[in-house]
Amino acid sequence: MRHGKYPFVIGFLFAPVTLYVVFVIAPYAQAFQISMTNWRGLSAPQWVGFDNYRRLLDDGAFWKAVQHHGVLLLALPLITIAIALFFAFLLNVGGKSSGGQRQGVWGAKFYRVVFFFPQVLAVAIIAVLFQMVYRPNESGLINGVLMKLGFDPVLFLVRPNLALWSIIAVLVWQAVGFYVVLFSAGMASIPGEIYEAAEMDGATKVTLFFRVTLPLLWDTLQVAWVYLGIAAFDAFAIVAVLSVDGGGPDGATTVLAMEIYRNAFVYSKYGYASAMGVALFFLTLTFAALTLRLSKRESVEY
Repeated sequence: MRHGKYPFVIGFLFAPVTLYVVFVIAPYAQAFQISMTNWRGLSAPQWVGFDNYRRLLDDGAFWKAVQHHGVLLLALPLITIAIALFFAFLLNVGGKSSGGQRQGVWGAKFYRVVFFFPQVLAVAIIAVLFQMVYRPNESGLINGVLMKLGFDPVLFLVRPNLALWSIIAVLVWQAVGFYVVLFSAGMASIPGEIYEAAEMDGATKVTLFFRVTLPLLWDTLQVAWVYLGIAAFDAFAIVAVLSVDGGGPDGATTVLAMEIYRNAFVYSKYGYASAMGVALFFLTLTFAALTLRLSKRESVEY
């Protein structure tokens, strides 16, 4: 039996490890190699060492995209988690007790389906939907109402100081449903006796939320923050479809993925685009490691 152990393990791991190396590790390694070259896609790549990375330091578009990721990293997780936690609490604990078990508000099951609905839509469809919502004339969902009430239309995607926040609103709208379901699953695993004991001690719903639910849901919150942070480093599809001129106006909504696409497939600067991709890889890795390290705490057992 012992002699057959290692061949079995090696045989079991060979196929998945090979696939992972070929389709994940090799493309990463190739991106690193291309980022050291000046390659336009047709002629042979010309080795330039770290020149592409030195150019990034003086590239205004690159730093503007990094700045937008900073805003997204703060706004997207904070707003999404706050809204999702509020709704998950209402759907699971916000109602009255029945037979010693906490219940959600009336119609909680229906609301869960409604909240999750945006998650099943393709990102491109969501972007097209919000093009209609943000349309700056009477046919727009918001501006149509505003103009009927006698107000001037709001140029959501045209005003530089408003465009990025309009896109963040779409990202939040798309993500909230998934995290409502995720937090609901976490709250469902908290024993009802804990809520019951807290209520017997006079805890209000606000106290239950901040002193019972949040501490017991910490591990789920940590995972949600990392997922949303990684999503904040993407946002390509929404920006490409929804924003003016792909990242406009005047770069007000651009993100790194948009700049990578522009340099690679519009300007044919594959080496420079790969350098941006490598920078994005390290930014994402640093964010995930820092978040997990800073939010690490002892798990509460119950």
